[in-house]
Amino acid sequence: MAGSQRYLRYILFAFLALVVIFFISASSGVGPGQGYTQKASDLLKGQGSLYQGSGSNTVPAGQGQNDNKLDAKPPAAAKPTIEAEKPAVLAASSTLAAAAATSSAHDTTSPNPKQSSSSTAPLAHKAPGPRMNATFVTLARNSDVWEISRSIRQVEDRFNHAYNYDWVFLNDAEFDETFISVTTALTSGRTRYGKIDSAHWGFPDFIDQEKAAKVREDMHERKIIYGDSVSYRHMCRYESGFFFRHELMLEYEWYWRVEPSIELFCDVSYDPFKFMAENKKKYSFVLSLYEYEATIPTLWDSTKSFMKEHPEHIAEGNSMQFLSDDGGETYNHCHFWSNFEVGNLDWLRSKAYIDFFEHLDKDGGFFYERWGDAPVHSIAAGLMLKKEEIHFFNDIAYYHVPFTHCPTGEKLRLENKCHCNPKDNFDWNGYSCTKRYFEMNKIPLPEGYEKEQ
Repeated sequence: MAGSQRYLRYILFAFLALVVIFFISASSGVGPGQGYTQKASDLLKGQGSLYQGSGSNTVPAGQGQNDNKLDAKPPAAAKPTIEAEKPAVLAASSTLAAAAATSSAHDTTSPNPKQSSSSTAPLAHKAPGPRMNATFVTLARNSDVWEISRSIRQVEDRFNHAYNYDWVFLNDAEFDETFISVTTALTSGRTRYGKIDSAHWGFPDFIDQEKAAKVREDMHERKIIYGDSVSYRHMCRYESGFFFRHELMLEYEWYWRVEPSIELFCDVSYDPFKFMAENKKKYSFVLSLYEYEATIPTLWDSTKSFMKEHPEHIAEGNSMQFLSDDGGETYNHCHFWSNFEVGNLDWLRSKAYIDFFEHLDKDGGFFYERWGDAPVHSIAAGLMLKKEEIHFFNDIAYYHVPFTHCPTGEKLRLENKCHCNPKDNFDWNGYSCTKRYFEMNKIPLPEGYEKEQ
């Protein structure tokens, strides 16, 4: 019995010695992050936590003591000994607390020289001023609930918690209770759920389905991405010609398209919808690249046929230079990546755009090839809008597998609290078309772009 008490006393004194050493090291200039920090893995393993030298073993919230051997109750014979040592423990704790207070009083922490240099204020709980007639729009299935939840969290934390814009979700089936309850809980604005008309999600009557099936088989053999997918083709056709005509979308003038599993790396401390309206922009992008040629071999032929048939829809001062290297004879395959778009719905619902979509649709390339909505939107915007009506959001940092747009310019990244690595920026990669946009519009390339090539 005496031996047990002696061992416990040794353990207690050793523990107190470690605590004293901790406070001495903390007061003698140990830098931030160099003090004792309990590992998250240790907490998860239920091993308790020494909280900043308090001398107490704590259990993570929700964890019972019986799950942690360090916190298990001591044998009955040992308990009186520990109780007898409490006055010494309390005295030592008081001494250590006084020492800590003295250390704090003489702290010489260096100030942050950049603390007040940022011109961008933190996002307010709710931004002042009126809102635009705008919504986020997402095409998703019930199985996408956790991937789209990640996207919603990104958009809400970086922007929409201060603006509370609506969110429209569209699905070719009914949304289930899980999808609705989870997404509703995550959004700060109103959520709305719509089912896609079967006439807009399927094969139109004029498509030869046997021919379309053979195309899919051929693309599968050639290992063309999504080459054998029917649903992907329905999605591309729907995004190209119908999402903006859904009855829920008819109430809005502006949209911001959001896909599952995207990331926003920077705060968006202004209203992009308002920016677009005030600056007479109608379409925008953050990433651009070359389309996979095998998916659109006759798309430009259909486009040239449309231009010949409808010259009235081709805008003066358009972006043909972005789309073609020879004045429109051939397509260079550059397009804006449409999984991010902020755009004007009235333009998409215009006669010019509808005529363009219907012309392409009748040619059958959505099913006889694998035309994507990105080149369709991009060609339409490039031909029917003035080049100054298309905007590049350098300050909206964005990721969708596998490409990243990280704003070029350290000052911009710091002001907007960005957490992306500029080395991951795709903009100045040889496969990107963004440099063409700058050259076409005679815009100086951002400072520092050379470091990201």
